[in-house]
Amino acid sequence: MRRPLQVTLLVLSGLGLLHASLFTDLFLRYVKEGMRPLLIGSGAVLLVLGVAEAWASQPEPDRPHAHGGPGSHGHDRPSHEAAGPDPARHDGHGHDHSSVPRVAWLLLLPALSLLFYAPPALGAYTASREAPRAVDRQRHFDPLPATSPLPMTLTDFTRRVQQDREQAIRGRTVLLTGFVTPEKGRDTWYLTRIILSCCAADAQSVKVRVHGTGAPPADTWVAVTGTWHPGGTLGTASSPTALDARTVTRIPRPANGYTDNLPLVPSR
Repeated sequence: MRRPLQVTLLVLSGLGLLHASLFTDLFLRYVKEGMRPLLIGSGAVLLVLGVAEAWASQPEPDRPHAHGGPGSHGHDRPSHEAAGPDPARHDGHGHDHSSVPRVAWLLLLPALSLLFYAPPALGAYTASREAPRAVDRQRHFDPLPATSPLPMTLTDFTRRVQQDREQAIRGRTVLLTGFVTPEKGRDTWYLTRIILSCCAADAQSVKVRVHGTGAPPADTWVAVTGTWHPGGTLGTASSPTALDARTVTRIPRPANGYTDNLPLVPSR
């Protein structure tokens, strides 16, 4: 890889990381929020290395060649001839290994994408192709507040439906938020959240099936109020994580859509 390409790649990669993590929230489409300081530090290091590489590649000023005294004979030999072949540039068969194959230019593509192209957020397409993740077991449940509708995360709603033996969720009107994942061949759809444990590669979804209303367009973020849809035995794994919807309201996508945060009550 030629030095100008090395400099360009380092600088573009550094600027791309800083753009995605310091000046925007685009990094949330790749990794969880807690990794932001590491991305900022990595971008700064790459930028400094690129600048240092560019500075080191500046040509040195011409210097006069040293000539022999009066007693010297012959002509000065070029320095590269005097030193002999450079073992770092040639192997024993006369091949030059000072450059990287042309495929290295492809490394510029991810660097440029950080600056000029933001990949679409994970959504219904991803969620429709995987089973919902199993929520952690919880032995003790606190009494539910009297608020109605009761704001809940999709994870908490799932735990209450399938693990709370007291069946405190029965008859309660809850408020859940997420994005729409259509269900092919059925009159129901899923309210969905995608959660990152570390990065987009380990994304998992939490889903609640919605009954009683038509599905909005896929990936639309909505707030849904409703009650638990009866089925199985409430408080056990046989109970479906489902909701009979009363209202469905479109909401803006949250800044960090890869969490299962407690929803805010929509303004009226």
